[in-house]
Amino acid sequence: MTRTGDDGGLGAVVQAVLIGMLVMLVGTIPRNILFAANLRYVTSFPWAVPVIAVYLWFFWRYLGGAGPPASTAGERRTLLRANPVTLPIWLWSLLAGGLGIVALVLGLKIANRLVALPPQQLPDLGAVPKHTVVALLLMGAPVAGIVEEASFRGYMQGPIERRYGLLVAILITGTMFAVAHLDFTPVLWPYYVAVAAIYGTVTYLTGSILPAVVLHTGGNVYSNLDLWRHGQAEWQAAAGPATLIWKTGADAAFWTTSAALLVVVAATVLAYLKLARIARSAPA
Repeated sequence: MTRTGDDGGLGAVVQAVLIGMLVMLVGTIPRNILFAANLRYVTSFPWAVPVIAVYLWFFWRYLGGAGPPASTAGERRTLLRANPVTLPIWLWSLLAGGLGIVALVLGLKIANRLVALPPQQLPDLGAVPKHTVVALLLMGAPVAGIVEEASFRGYMQGPIERRYGLLVAILITGTMFAVAHLDFTPVLWPYYVAVAAIYGTVTYLTGSILPAVVLHTGGNVYSNLDLWRHGQAEWQAAAGPATLIWKTGADAAFWTTSAALLVVVAATVLAYLKLARIARSAPA
């Protein structure tokens, strides 16, 4: 693939990956520590939510160029890519990305019938009041949306994308996104790459991570609440023993889901093409 932008070679890619992972850790570790503390101490009130909100505000501001040193402010702002977009771009970004998420969920339902995906279990939180658990789960969604889009689609994807193109950037960021999730197993690698493709393509076409932040946050609200309601993420792995078609045969539900996936994928492609046309015609 022809390189574009600055010529940094493999070293620049490694640097982008390391910086992106560092940004992810700096944004995620405080959340994990505070949430774990809230689930153990003073559980009657979700006190970690406002604390994390304040931290997240400073985190976002710093990545966007605020704070010292002034010499890196412009570079931080460029790497974050939190650029404003027009209303039509917003609407088509959310439609295209939303359809992509629906296609991903349908694809996972089919994958559950083809291979046994590992379950994502929720720890026993029976001793913690429900309102505290729900508040932490809801707060976890924008934290993941902001931190992971800033790190993976901003600081990591941008430099790789400019040198080696979107496809390579998606493969690398998707792989690192998988590594960042400690429950990663090789069978889930296509899932994480697909997530990177959904958010990464929106970011590439719009030149901004803002629509991807909203999409990522919305997707996490759904998956976190589903995880809480069912004890595990049914959209990622079946609630019961996997009914693989190799053992039971392909039933009507499998074929219906497959047909729905084809329709949604076609709609997703058309929406991304429309987004690309609108983004190209938008004023710089």
